[in-house]
Amino acid sequence: MSFERFIAKRYLISKHKINFITIISFISIAGITIGVASLIVVLSVFNGFGSLVTSYLMSLDPHIRISAISEEGEKSIVNLKETLKSVDDIKSYSAYVEGKVLAYNKGITQVVNLKGVEKNSVNSVYLLNENIVDGDNKFSDEPSIFIGLPLADKLRVMAGDTLTLISPLNIEQAITQLSLPLSKRLIVGGVFISKNNEYDESYIFSELIDAQYLFGYKKNFQGYDIRLFDIDKSNSAKQKIFSQLDQEQFSINTWYDFHKELYSVMQIERWTAYIILSLIIAVASFNILGSLSMSVIEKKRDIGILRSMGVTEKSVLKIFMFEGLLIGIIGTLLGVIIGYLVCYIQLKYNIYPLDPSQYKIDSLPIEIRISDFFFISFASMMLSFLASLYPAKKASRVNPISAIKWE
Repeated sequence: MSFERFIAKRYLISKHKINFITIISFISIAGITIGVASLIVVLSVFNGFGSLVTSYLMSLDPHIRISAISEEGEKSIVNLKETLKSVDDIKSYSAYVEGKVLAYNKGITQVVNLKGVEKNSVNSVYLLNENIVDGDNKFSDEPSIFIGLPLADKLRVMAGDTLTLISPLNIEQAITQLSLPLSKRLIVGGVFISKNNEYDESYIFSELIDAQYLFGYKKNFQGYDIRLFDIDKSNSAKQKIFSQLDQEQFSINTWYDFHKELYSVMQIERWTAYIILSLIIAVASFNILGSLSMSVIEKKRDIGILRSMGVTEKSVLKIFMFEGLLIGIIGTLLGVIIGYLVCYIQLKYNIYPLDPSQYKIDSLPIEIRISDFFFISFASMMLSFLASLYPAKKASRVNPISAIKWE
């Protein structure tokens, strides 16, 4: 142990009596501990909710969607398969057609979103097999559909029942000529629940050919839904695909773009909580500044003696810097330990349960990220360093003659 560290440690914890400066130092440690622990717990909760929301929204959403935005794009979009095959990050993809239809069953009608997808992609791209609660998890040989549980409840259908879908195509002509609108009867092959209300309450999935018939697309379609091997590579894969597309004919969006406003608000809330809770550490750092400033006044005679014995200004600076940083280190370590323990206890024993009928989850979600520990610890130590700098410089500039001339 160096001379400076030994003196700093002695000044902080090796006192014969507890005085006011010691109490302020302990308050500083407690403040930093509470601030660090609070930040770790709160950010872990934000991480948990963020991942939960993302998983719900991503349950049936693709990672990337390419859409034709012009007639020329719809005609040439079929030629994009070679482009998609050239991107190594792509796991699977599906052509799709989407629009609104009228669902009818035994006098009950409901306007729904019909999405037609390729038969073999219903599980590889949309992962419907992970969300099926009734019926099959793949399209049968007969024309069939998948429907969300709340929507199935409204229409009073279950797996095996038949549902009539009425197309809005040429609806005006059908009314004026008193003819029947374009419709198709489909078997409910399966019922899903994805915990995403948008899909569960208003979406029906059918085979691509059935949706093309109802919307009059013939052999054309609106775009491609793409699933990647790694969702974190969405932006890089988007750029690779986008560089090979005609920007006037196609648009391309990632999973983040689908709900950009929601994700942005969640990120703002996270940073706001971080800044507010950092004020606890900042207040504790002001206590470090105050206690060290008073310690400099109290130890003025000792500083003078040390200087007269040949100790340099740099060594005196290090003594008080080490004392301030020691407070920061102790407080930060205690805060990290307490924060981790609180998160672990919640994950292990669910000390804060939630009502699953109201929140869809039975406990407060927690996700511990190592990056948060390092980031919070760095911020805490930086504030402690800055708070120690002024009193340490003040101590190093003490005049040794004036400090001991009356001794």
